Amino acid sequence: MLYETILTRKDADRYRAAGWWPDRLLNDALTVAVARYPGRTALVDARGRMSYATLQLQVDQCALGLLKLGVRKGDVVTAQLPNWNEFVVLTLALERFGAVINPVAPIFRQHELRVMLRLAGSVAAVIPASFRGWDFAAMYAELKADAPELKYLVVIDGDADATDDGILSWSELLARGAGPSADREALARLRPGPDDITSLLFTSGTTGEPKGVMHTANTLGAILEATIERLQLTDGDVFHMASTVGHMTGYEMGVRLPLYLGARAVYQDIWDAEEFVRLIQAERVTYTLGATPFLADTLRAPTLAQRDIRSLRNFVCGGAPIPRTLAREAVTHMSCEFVPCWGMTEVGPVTMTRPDDPIERVVTTDGWVYPQMELTVRDSNGIVCPPDQEGDLYTRGAFLFAGYVQGREFTQQFFTPDGWFATGDRGVMDAAGYVRITGRSKDIIIRGGENVPVKEIEDMLLQHPNIRSVALVGVPDARLGEVGCACIIPEPGETLTLPEMRAFLAAQQVTRQFWPERIQVMDAFPTTPSGKVQKFQLRQMLACETPEALSVFASRLIAQ
Repeated sequence: MLYETILTRKDADRYRAAGWWPDRLLNDALTVAVARYPGRTALVDARGRMSYATLQLQVDQCALGLLKLGVRKGDVVTAQLPNWNEFVVLTLALERFGAVINPVAPIFRQHELRVMLRLAGSVAAVIPASFRGWDFAAMYAELKADAPELKYLVVIDGDADATDDGILSWSELLARGAGPSADREALARLRPGPDDITSLLFTSGTTGEPKGVMHTANTLGAILEATIERLQLTDGDVFHMASTVGHMTGYEMGVRLPLYLGARAVYQDIWDAEEFVRLIQAERVTYTLGATPFLADTLRAPTLAQRDIRSLRNFVCGGAPIPRTLAREAVTHMSCEFVPCWGMTEVGPVTMTRPDDPIERVVTTDGWVYPQMELTVRDSNGIVCPPDQEGDLYTRGAFLFAGYVQGREFTQQFFTPDGWFATGDRGVMDAAGYVRITGRSKDIIIRGGENVPVKEIEDMLLQHPNIRSVALVGVPDARLGEVGCACIIPEPGETLTLPEMRAFLAAQQVTRQFWPERIQVMDAFPTTPSGKVQKFQLRQMLACETPEALSVFASRLIAQ
């Protein structure tokens, strides 16, 4: 497959000269780790443990097995897997001969996957036989009819054997690659370059339109080098990841980061706060990264006070705006360092707080921009905003992706003529360069010509004792253009009416024009794999004309 990249030679030379692009493959890190401590535990998942020596052996077998199957350099292989050790093996194996991994979260079903497989042109998919009661093998048998390039299916924990239909088990794939040493020498000659496309990740879909984000070993390596420096991480750290490896967060920070250091990775395939605090104690976890709901759940874990979690040094939180009340609670009740960050699939983390930042910075901002990146805030006319004025966020720098798989013309529409990437997020930057994310550009509510401060109203409502979670969205209004609707998830056993909510905002002296005119109580919100609320789905739900239709739509979203 031919990839259209937006990365220029001028930028590449500048990033290399600055030392930001490491020119290092993930397999280079594996080689170093195996040489230093082959018996060290590399991976821990719910099904077992794996040493670095075993990991390297399985990577070789997997790479040779894929080559014998017919996968070639530049081919895309979709990996719709839980947080299992096999995903790590596959990531390294594909890089060995220049194939491209396409991580996909396990939650996606036929509707989304048809689009992804078509855009990726995937020649193979690696899947579980089943996970959380879903038959993935049956789903992909159906999908193959709409994906003519999808020739091979590799099934984990299933009893599939090689057939004429191109379906085989994971164990059979590894057995095919258990060849002589000469094969491994041939494999070494297929080594890709650090500027070749190595990963294809689809955006989370907060707008409903997936985009195929392409990264190289250098764009991803630049993110890792900067994160290691910012947080002073070492090969003695133990990394925990419960966010799906099918998303940028889990893939980059849960798979690539610990491998890059030669450290241990500990995975959860199903998020559970109680299991997380148990793992901290059992594995001496030092680092985790998760979306805002993970932090909230951890703070409410019943055995949190009884567990020895003193090993946990960094709780990095990103993926969705962090309510200030939750940030303050985290700083107060957890002994580890709470580290807010902001980023996206196209660039990884762009901002992150620093270890020596004062507490007030930690609880009121999403961090300070990395020196390898630039960030600017612009108004609707493209003019740079002064400090502390809200606007649209644009970024560029060494972490920037190589382009969308949809092609150069499609990609360029998201860039300014001078090379700034339009993130689609809104925020405020102070004079010192600290950023506070205020929401998505498409989530702005304009009520009677006034911009409603969505994030601030959500944060205020979260202080109400009956509200567990809230999402404020705009709904059409004949007179005002649109008004706000507060979608809320109440605390267990509690409820909230519109008059009660408005009385609360009045008591907090919130401007009346910013009060929501509607309220919708829900059991759960539709979210992306990274934990972002899909507000476009909420807007579609609220457009239902009758209570019955609204109820059916809400049930379908939650079931997804």
